[in-house]
Amino acid sequence: MDQEQADKLAAWFDNYVAGFYGDDDFANANFKLKQEHSHRVCGEMLYLADALGLSDNQKAIAQAIALLHDIGRFGQFEKYRTYNDSRSVNHCLLGLEVLHRTKVLGGIEADERQLIERAIECHGLKELPPGLSDGPLLFARLIRDADKLDVFRVVIEYHRQYTDNPDELMLEIEFPDTPQCSAGVVEAILNEQLIDYSALRTLNDFTLMQLGWVYDVNFTATLKRIRQRGFLEALLGFLPDTQQVRKVEEKILAYVDSRLQRQV
Repeated sequence: MDQEQADKLAAWFDNYVAGFYGDDDFANANFKLKQEHSHRVCGEMLYLADALGLSDNQKAIAQAIALLHDIGRFGQFEKYRTYNDSRSVNHCLLGLEVLHRTKVLGGIEADERQLIERAIECHGLKELPPGLSDGPLLFARLIRDADKLDVFRVVIEYHRQYTDNPDELMLEIEFPDTPQCSAGVVEAILNEQLIDYSALRTLNDFTLMQLGWVYDVNFTATLKRIRQRGFLEALLGFLPDTQQVRKVEEKILAYVDSRLQRQV
């Protein structure tokens, strides 16, 4: 795969997404959120690809994965008006259906197409399945890290908008904004465990889950960017000042700094 093919995919993507916009301001805001997110994830993906010294061919594949990783989100929101997979459909599998139906990857070599599809299929899983071979594993890890880098940014901006002008927020709020942090969610973070989405009960739990994503970061370059941009401190600032949260803060920052010192 080359850069010309990646550029054609980008043009196709924007044309495909344009078909979802209409007169519904709420839906349009959510479509725009995912469209812009997908383009920014391309930038994060190329940053990681450069940091890892990938070839031009690998970079083009990585760019295609980043652009298309959430292609199922648009049909998901159009039909169900939510991005919550448990209340609608698996957006990763829906994305594969879109790619197969539109045949947009038809001009790409079969082995490269399989890499793209496998990475898209795996990017939303709680954990990567065991047994992935080197090629699929590399690109699955890349998209999971690149996706997190932009989701951190999106969620922090979402929190700030919600705090400043909650009545004007045009995005979906999935959890009640109550002061509690679920004990099981806190315990999971302190034990370096990933948190299942089904365990979340409050907006604070959602924020805690995202802090716990550091345990699923694959590359040192990702952790460096997380620390440089102050994402963890920003997310911690949205949580209540309690002994529970202070323990989480100490644990998360120590874990990240330890990995950065070891460069793993």
